Amino acid sequence: MTTAPAPAPPLGRALCAMITPFTADAEALDLDGAQRLADRLVREGCDGLVLSGTTGESPTTTDAEKAALIRAVREAVGDRASIVAGVGTADTRHTVELALAAEKAGADAVLVVTPYYSRPPQDAVEEHFRTVADACGLPVVLYDIPGRTGTRIEPDTMLRLAEHPRITAVKDCSYDLLGVQKLLARTELAVYAGCDEHILALYAVGGTGYVSTVANAAPRQLRAVLNAFDAGDTALAARLQQQAIELVELTMASGLPGTVTVKGLLGALGLPAGPVRAPLRPAGRETVEALRAAHERLSASAPGS
Repeated sequence: MTTAPAPAPPLGRALCAMITPFTADAEALDLDGAQRLADRLVREGCDGLVLSGTTGESPTTTDAEKAALIRAVREAVGDRASIVAGVGTADTRHTVELALAAEKAGADAVLVVTPYYSRPPQDAVEEHFRTVADACGLPVVLYDIPGRTGTRIEPDTMLRLAEHPRITAVKDCSYDLLGVQKLLARTELAVYAGCDEHILALYAVGGTGYVSTVANAAPRQLRAVLNAFDAGDTALAARLQQQAIELVELTMASGLPGTVTVKGLLGALGLPAGPVRAPLRPAGRETVEALRAAHERLSASAPGS
């Protein structure tokens, strides 16, 4: 007996945490490059783009640049992919302002990270997210990444937030697979793997998909993991996930921020990227060469290559 495939979630399954291309001096956005990169990502399997996240260097882009990026990418992809705008800051008022600006610029949803550095208690974390969700008409994706923010969205807090009608999804970087499964069992939230090494593991237990930095350079190869699993070929899905791990490790666990490594790789591949903004520094030549070699091996191993 066969069953009909599950309907596609509103924001998609394969989301790329897109880099923000800059001009050669890093003084301005390369909006033409952003449009070309976004179009390529969508053509190669991404059905959602997350703009101005950490990978998109949100700490060093202005509010006006964030809005301009949304408008440019929307023009490039139309309705072929969702646009999720990163609006999270450590300041609730500023986060609300960015959420409203993203809504006006044409985003489909907003990604809101836990307030960082100040380490607010859980009742304040909950109030922060509720304030943003109340103020903005867009769906809200919670971003749980305690390794960077210093504060986890605790499971009980997440369960309460799931009751809000506009809080609809989570990007999970908690490294707590048990806690995530409890969330999947008790809520209707769409849960996305925010760590590339967890794409298949989370998908296999009911996750919605992924928000991936590595997808900037390998969108087709990562989408193939989900496609194989959806087709019922779990052995192929596992093999494809395993084949991607070398590039995932070099990109995300090399001691450099993912933004730095993926921009270095994109530049080596002749794709729009540009430099990173200070205080980040570009990846060294040896790092870039290792990334390119891993990318070549992954591309050669992909089905149909």
